[in-house]
Order: sequence, then structure tokens, then C-alpha cells
Amino acid sequence: MKDLSFVTKAAMIAACYVVLTVVFAPFGFGEVQVRISEMLAILPIFTPAAIPGLFVGCIMGNILGGGVILDVVFGSIATLIGAAGTYMLRKGNTVVATIPPIVANAVIVPFVLKYAYGSPLPIPFMMLTVGIGEVISCGVLGTLLAKILKSRLSDIF
Repeated sequence: MKDLSFVTKAAMIAACYVVLTVVFAPFGFGEVQVRISEMLAILPIFTPAAIPGLFVGCIMGNILGGGVILDVVFGSIATLIGAAGTYMLRKGNTVVATIPPIVANAVIVPFVLKYAYGSPLPIPFMMLTVGIGEVISCGVLGTLLAKILKSRLSDIF
């Protein structure tokens, strides 16, 4: 029964990630992006099921968003690394737990934009723009989501 619960939670998180990615696609792709679905990167502080859920959700979201294979692979790996890092920092401060997904995406995604999509912008500039977007989605929105979940829904996880 515990395995079924884990898979169900992972699937629900993946579905939420996909829906948010597709609905907010105009903001979630490109050199300047705020991927709203990345606020879910805070969920590993509540459940380890969020790690595969976020990874699969990112894969599916990138495919449905029209991402090229390098984006699907490496963008999703950035989300996986970030989710695993958040899980490792789950016992501490929530804001600190948002750092791994911010850093992973700010470092990896600009290379995807440059080499998969041919962006003419310099990689350090895209690290800044993607990083700022991640601070907004993971740092601000993710922290707000965690606060809401901790106060109202922690028994679900």
C-alpha cells in the first residue's frame, strides 16, 4: 500500500507540473523565463515522491511545450538535481531548500538555450535571467506554497 501511495503522489505531482507548464508556457520557455511549475520544486520537503514526480512532469512538460530533445533531457535533469537537493535540505529552512533548483536551473538551462536553440545571448547573461526567473518561481512562489502546505495540508504528505 505504501508503494501505491508513493506512485500516486508522484503521478499527481507530475500531472500538476505538466498542467502548470502548459498553461503558463508563454512565461516558461526562452532566455527570460519564469516557469510557474517550478514552484513545485519545493514539494520534496514534504515527500520523496516529489523527486520522480517533478522529473517526469518536467520531461512531459518540455515535450508538450515543444522542447527539443536536448531540452527535454538536460532541462529535466536540472529539475531532478534541484528536487534531490531540496529533499536533502528538507529539515532546514524552507528558503534554503529552494536553492538547489534555483542553482541547477540557472547553471544548466542557459547551456541548453545556447546549444539546443542557438540563442545568441551570452551564457552568463542567461544564467542571470534564468536564475532570476527561478528565484521568482522557486524562491518566492515555492516558499509561499510551502507555507500554505505546512499550515493546512501537511497531513496529506
